[in-house]
Amino acid sequence: MTDTPAHILVVDDEPSITEFVGYNLRKEGYEVSIAADGAAALELVNSQHFDLVIMDVMLPNMDGYEVVRRIRANYTMPVLFLSARDTELDKVVGLEIGGDDYLAKPFGVRELIARAKALLRRSASQENGGLGDDFDEVIEVSGIKLDEGTHIAVSEKGPIELTPREFELLAALMRHAGKVLSRDQLLHDAWGWEYLVETKTVDTHVKRLRDKLEAAKVDPGLIETVRGYGYRFKVLT
Repeated sequence: MTDTPAHILVVDDEPSITEFVGYNLRKEGYEVSIAADGAAALELVNSQHFDLVIMDVMLPNMDGYEVVRRIRANYTMPVLFLSARDTELDKVVGLEIGGDDYLAKPFGVRELIARAKALLRRSASQENGGLGDDFDEVIEVSGIKLDEGTHIAVSEKGPIELTPREFELLAALMRHAGKVLSRDQLLHDAWGWEYLVETKTVDTHVKRLRDKLEAAKVDPGLIETVRGYGYRFKVLT
């Protein structure tokens, strides 16, 4: 077990933000590096090890989404988006392209620290095999087979093309097939989010997941909406 503090990269073109975030992260004992634009962020990521990236979306020359797309080509550290854009679509885009959480500006320092700690804790658990021992398995329910080790989904009709987010959501539902899962449970079970206030993101992902199932000639009705509670994966007998 190492005592080396986690190294966090904060990317934002507003000095007031980087100073505020950097100061409070250092108070928590983290090592912090700062970048004011996407090019500088990529240069740092390619030359140093980071345990977490806190990324503003609205950056000059190259927006945060594009920066994270390039980071995800080679690295898997968690990414927390910061943005003044607070629509559901913005959040879904950020999460789909590789972000792990999304915090709207203005934000409170306690919430920022809580989310950063949650992402670092989850990442450390994965690196130490904490999730792999439990979830590196094959799940087969109602004609769909998921291989969590390879992230391959197939049905009797053929492969099902899913994004990582859609795969994780489907795996969480299938792991608890026949039981109703609340949106909060799905956020936690599928992605390990403990501090995300918005739960509407789940509805958007469920819709996309149903579309992917239908495109693969699988009944999208396998994912049932239980009004007032959440969602359930249907077990066919």
